[in-house]
Amino acid sequence: MSQPNLGRIPLRIQGLLIAFFLSAFAKIGQITIIGKQVYDMTGRELDLGLIGLAEFLPAMLVAPLAGALADRVDRRRMFALALSGEAIVSALLFWYASTEPTSVLPIFWLVFLFGICQGFTAPSGRALPIDMSPTALIPRVVALEHVAFQAGLIVGPVAFGFLFVVGEPIPYLVAALGLAAAVLILLVIPSAPVKRLETVGVRQAVVDAFLGMRFIRRTPVLFGAISLDLFAVLFGGAVALLPAIAEDRLGVGAVGLGWLRAAVGIGAGIVAVTLSFRPLQRNIGRTLLAVVAIFGVGTIVLGLSRNYVVAFIAIMVLAGADAVSMFIRFTIVPLATPENMRGRVLALENVFIGASNELGAFESGVTAALLGLTGAIVFGGVGTLAVVALWAVFFPALRDVDSFDEVTAATQVE
Repeated sequence: MSQPNLGRIPLRIQGLLIAFFLSAFAKIGQITIIGKQVYDMTGRELDLGLIGLAEFLPAMLVAPLAGALADRVDRRRMFALALSGEAIVSALLFWYASTEPTSVLPIFWLVFLFGICQGFTAPSGRALPIDMSPTALIPRVVALEHVAFQAGLIVGPVAFGFLFVVGEPIPYLVAALGLAAAVLILLVIPSAPVKRLETVGVRQAVVDAFLGMRFIRRTPVLFGAISLDLFAVLFGGAVALLPAIAEDRLGVGAVGLGWLRAAVGIGAGIVAVTLSFRPLQRNIGRTLLAVVAIFGVGTIVLGLSRNYVVAFIAIMVLAGADAVSMFIRFTIVPLATPENMRGRVLALENVFIGASNELGAFESGVTAALLGLTGAIVFGGVGTLAVVALWAVFFPALRDVDSFDEVTAATQVE
C-alpha cells in the first residue's frame, strides 16, 4: 500500500480548516467585546469572572448528551447545527446591543445559551480532523487546525476592537455572519465514513459519560494530560481579566484591548505554524511539563507589568507555551481513545477545558475582587508552577512519554 502524500491536505480538510478559522474568528472576537462591554457597564472584575462561569456551566451540563450524540450521529452535521445555534445567539446579542442596554443580566443569559451550543460543538468539531485524516497525517492536520484557530484568535479581537469603536452592536452582527459562513462550508464538505454506535436515550447517554470518565481515569497518560491542563490553566486564567488590565493598568481602550487579546493568537500562531511544519517527535511528556511551567512564568510577568509592550510580550510567551501544550494534548487524547469512544472522551475533555478556561476566568475574577489585579494574576502563575511540580512526580506515565507512537488505546491500565 502506498504511503499518503504528507505534502497534500485533502480538500475536505481544507474546508474544515476554513470553518475552524471562521468559528474562532467569531467566537474569540465576540467574547472579547462581551468582556469590554460588561466591564464598561459595571467596572467590576468579578463580572468578567461571571462571564466565564456563564460559559462553563451549560457546557458541563450538556457534556454527557453531547458526547453520546457525537458517537452516534454525523459529527459534521452536529457541528454545523451547534454552530447555527451560536450564530442565532450572536444575532440576539446584536439586537440587544442595538437597544443601548443598561443591564448586563440579558448578556449573561445569552452567554449561557451560547455555552449550551458550544457544549455540542466541542466533541463533534474536535473529532472531525481525526475522522477525516489518514493516520500518518493526523499530527500535521492537528497542527494546521491550531494554525486556523490561532489565525482566528489574532484577526478576531483586532477586527472586533475596531468594529466596536465604529458601533458597539456591529461586532455581534459580524460574529453571526462568520458563524453562518462556517455552517455553509460544513454542509458542502463530505462526511467521514466513521462507524457509529446505536442510538440510545438520555439515561444511557449519562451511563456512557461515566464509562468515558472511567476510561480517562484508568488511562494514566490521558488522565495526567487532561488534569494537568485543568489545574494549571485554572490558576492561570489572567486573559479573562484583560478588559480590566487594559482599562485600569495600561490605560488603553477597545482597540488596545483588541491587540492585547490578539497577542494570544500571535504568540500561539507562531508556534502553531512552526509545529505544522516541524511537529514534535520526541520527549513529548517532558516538553508538555516544561511549556506549562513557561505558561506560569509568563502569567507572573503579566501580573507584575504596568507597561503595554511588556504585557504584550508576556501574553505572547504564555500563549505560545499554551499552544504547544494544546498541540500535545489534542494529539494525545484522540490517539489514546478508541474511535467508538472518541465523542464521549472529547466531550468530557471539553468539560475539563471549560473548567480550566471559563472556570479559570471565574477564579481570576473572584481573586481579583479579593486580592486586586496584581495579586490575582501572580497568585495564578505561582499556582500553575506548583501544579507542574506535582504532576511531574505523580504522573510518571505522562512525564516519560517520548513519542506519539507510544500513545495508543493500548495504554489503558486494567
